[in-house]
Amino acid sequence: MPEVLARSTRQGLATGATVDALHEDFETLWRKADFVPDMDRMAFSTAVIEAASNVVQHAVPASDTPLQLGVEITIWSRRLEARISEIGAAPSSPGLSNPSEIDDESESGRGLNLIHALVSTVTFERHGEDNVWVLCRDSSEA
Repeated sequence: MPEVLARSTRQGLATGATVDALHEDFETLWRKADFVPDMDRMAFSTAVIEAASNVVQHAVPASDTPLQLGVEITIWSRRLEARISEIGAAPSSPGLSNPSEIDDESESGRGLNLIHALVSTVTFERHGEDNVWVLCRDSSEA
């Protein structure tokens, strides 16, 4: 298994403040992983922020307990990965099978199209009481 070169983890209430804090996390990560090309940094950061924002806007709590947002970002020499968790969320299925079916003129679903365009793979999984988005971007220099 390749060596992890940088990692960041954040968990907090699923609010705009938690999403905003991700910008600082990325600044710190990119200082540690300055070898990542600018285009990969920009595309990956944008996809992760968009996915985290989607959690804040669209995720539904499974109970009266406030929804939590968890973001774990891992950087290897040729791969960037983010695991965005909707902690305590009701099960959902965001329809990732065919993003081209989403109408570009529709307000709903544009974020999913953007995420798909910016990363190599997008998966959505259910782990216990959490929904988890996994975004991966393979390095453009791989």
